[in-house]
Amino acid sequence: MGRGAVAYDCDVLVVGGGIVGLSVAHALTRAAPGTRVTVLEKEAGPARHQTGRNSGVIHSGIYYRPGSLKARFAVGGAAEMVKFCAEYGIAHEVTGKLIVATDRAELPRLHSLVQRGRENGIPVRELGPAQIAEYEPDVRGIAAIHVGTTGICDYGAVAEQLAHASGADVRYDAEVVHVDRRPGLGVAVRTARGDVLRGKVLVNCAGLHCDRIARLTGDEPDMRIVPFRGEYFTLARPDLVRGLVYPVPDPAFPFLGVHLTRGVDGGVHVGPNAVPALAREGYDWSVVRPRELAATLAWPGSWQIARRHWRYGAGELRRSLSKEAFTEAVRRLLPEVRAEDLVPAAAGVRAQAVLRDGTLVDDFLIREGARAVHVLNAPSPAATASLPIGREVARRVLATLG
Repeated sequence: MGRGAVAYDCDVLVVGGGIVGLSVAHALTRAAPGTRVTVLEKEAGPARHQTGRNSGVIHSGIYYRPGSLKARFAVGGAAEMVKFCAEYGIAHEVTGKLIVATDRAELPRLHSLVQRGRENGIPVRELGPAQIAEYEPDVRGIAAIHVGTTGICDYGAVAEQLAHASGADVRYDAEVVHVDRRPGLGVAVRTARGDVLRGKVLVNCAGLHCDRIARLTGDEPDMRIVPFRGEYFTLARPDLVRGLVYPVPDPAFPFLGVHLTRGVDGGVHVGPNAVPALAREGYDWSVVRPRELAATLAWPGSWQIARRHWRYGAGELRRSLSKEAFTEAVRRLLPEVRAEDLVPAAAGVRAQAVLRDGTLVDDFLIREGARAVHVLNAPSPAATASLPIGREVARRVLATLG
């Protein structure tokens, strides 16, 4: 980028064409019509990673600490997502869901969720065993709560609609490999195909690669993405489940446990478990990228996680390697299920930010640098919360543009 007048290709360069990046583009053009936005996505289409490889749940916000970005953006975002889907004719349904305790030791955590839901303004109904059966005849538990604002939708279709409605220049097969930032001028990026684009501000929504893009930009994010693969099955007997059924989660982890989710297509997803992936896009054990794996192992936080949580990790690993063990976990909620009822389905990878001391970042993390805004932790419920996240990032970008 030379001195003097700069010929900008756009005002804002967004790296990443998942639902968060496309929501940012949509929010920018809505808040400031005429803003020129270019989205660079390395895949051949939108929503190929976290957005398109989850269970399609519109989360209520019940799990998240009151006042946190996750709580505020999920609660508001759930209602907005339903409205967005209705406006554009995207498949969706407000189903409600059950969170089920199968052991007395889980009851204090279940009661804590009731309180958290009420603090977050979410309607919650407490259920006994007979009432569980009214919602889900084949599910067994000693107590449960019903969360009425949970739903399901097609997030891939939402991402495509955001891309269209934003009016942004969305470029696919455009992997960013180099960033040249001049704080007094703007940001230039080069793609793997050799194209160079110049913008006034860069927005990093690169998901599984967001820490790498931050460092390319010249900002040290003080975290690393440690990828966790979530493995799913499809239920061959979908009549066993009417809606959405979750276990009581362990508050020490950002994972919600193996759950049952009836999707907009009528099929029932079962999962996920959570195991370390051997690559950023390691969707099965055969995908190993030595350089990425070495970078994960070189981050001190990775070893801290292993040291603190090895028992939890061992259980997840056992369920990954043994279908019988996975089936055993499902049968705690759904006793009728058999191993042959579980058909392997596409896995997802969670882009989990981990701090140097091994802390799993539990809230959305958005940081700013010179002429840059980085979204550094946006796993679930980011799809649910994508519209509010987009507006928050757009607000910061527009302040930089002045």
